[in-house]
Amino acid sequence: MKLLKFSALALIGLGLITSCKKKEEVTDVPLSDTKTTQKYHQIKEFAWLEGTWENPTPQGTFTETWKKADDSTFTAISVFVKAKDTLFHETVVLDQKGDSLHYIVTTKNQKDEKPVSFTLKSFTANSYVFENKQHDFPQKITYTKVTNDSIVAEISGTKNNKPGLEQFPMKRKQ
Repeated sequence: MKLLKFSALALIGLGLITSCKKKEEVTDVPLSDTKTTQKYHQIKEFAWLEGTWENPTPQGTFTETWKKADDSTFTAISVFVKAKDTLFHETVVLDQKGDSLHYIVTTKNQKDEKPVSFTLKSFTANSYVFENKQHDFPQKITYTKVTNDSIVAEISGTKNNKPGLEQFPMKRKQ
């Protein structure tokens, strides 16, 4: 009986030692590969934005150009040009910090050119909604991928105590 108990304990102990060694062998593999592929998984969803998008109208042409800055960041420049005059200019940084995505806008001649941050609040396969309820207008920015070569950017919220909405349909230029 004592031999049976001893044998059982020895097998359990051997099993624990073996499983610990196996665990050590797995953790000896560098984790950097895993971290790199999983760390910025959300921002990768926006790779389709890279390139130049535009909407020519009789009032002028709205253009938005997106570039990948690094593993966690995309940047964009948005301009509205009529003839040769730039009537509107802003820069955008789409940035992932931890599990949070931020759409950070700096608009020329507005808010002392200080950046305003919007946080990703909801998304579907083709639509991404960023919000900042403390901002005067807009409080919400939405990007909808209509096709691979067509998007609609939308700003909305309350402006002067009235609901406001502006849409910017764009086609891929490059």
